[in-house]
Amino acid sequence: MTVAARRRAVSRAVRLDRSLEALPLFRLSDSADDGVITYSDGSGGRWRVIPSPGDRLPGTFDQDVYVELLRRFQEAGDPADGAITFTLHAFLRAMGRRVDGRTYEQLRGSLGRLERTTLESTGIYESASNGRQDLRFSLLSSVAVERRRSLDRDQLQLFSTINTGEPGVARVVLAAVMRENLAANHTISISATRYWSLGSPVARRLYRLVEVARADGRLTWRVGLDQLAQQLPLAQRYPSHLQRVLQPAHDMLVAQGVLRNAAVRQHQRDWFVDYMLGSRPA
Repeated sequence: MTVAARRRAVSRAVRLDRSLEALPLFRLSDSADDGVITYSDGSGGRWRVIPSPGDRLPGTFDQDVYVELLRRFQEAGDPADGAITFTLHAFLRAMGRRVDGRTYEQLRGSLGRLERTTLESTGIYESASNGRQDLRFSLLSSVAVERRRSLDRDQLQLFSTINTGEPGVARVVLAAVMRENLAANHTISISATRYWSLGSPVARRLYRLVEVARADGRLTWRVGLDQLAQQLPLAQRYPSHLQRVLQPAHDMLVAQGVLRNAAVRQHQRDWFVDYMLGSRPA
């Protein structure tokens, strides 16, 4: 395989922290509730996502930024210091987003939010080396975005290989605890092509959660509807409301081959979702 082919293969497959993917992080609805996300696993473990004072919880755009950050980290060869550098223009283009002043500011805001939002584990986040831990961290331990000076942008026109419309360059450092799991191969793998083809934030999140079940060696996965709503997380709580939100995501995942089938069932007073996992992309 040539170097170029290897790079393309890296770009198509994205490795994510398996422990983190099993936990809720990004708000997936337009609910005005920006309080703390809290999740318990039923065995005493607790997880909280705590926004910075005056800020909101990470949302659907932040979810996509997170996946693109991990793709770039892998493409850069998993640098030991966790630092990756990129232009805002190239980053937005890779996400399939329009590049303009509004989206530049949106990306800057997202990077800052991923740095400021506190993730708190009480015996629930699992480290490949130390098991389940009590710790507090953020996805990004450092974020710096430098705006190009007007003079710099004028000088860039002399070089045909550099995009002259770029207003800034970002340097971010991924959290050490997450990098440790990636280095230890305590991961799941998703297809970037499949991820970006899913038009629903719920489907994108559910895709990543399904891959956690696959990494556990499952071909089928039964999960309580309430538990699934907390893990995604979803703001809806009534079974009928949850089904209306999940059904379009299920249809997308079946169409993409991530799932062979998904069915919401009631057993006595309890509701479950039964998943039959599909095949991995070639």
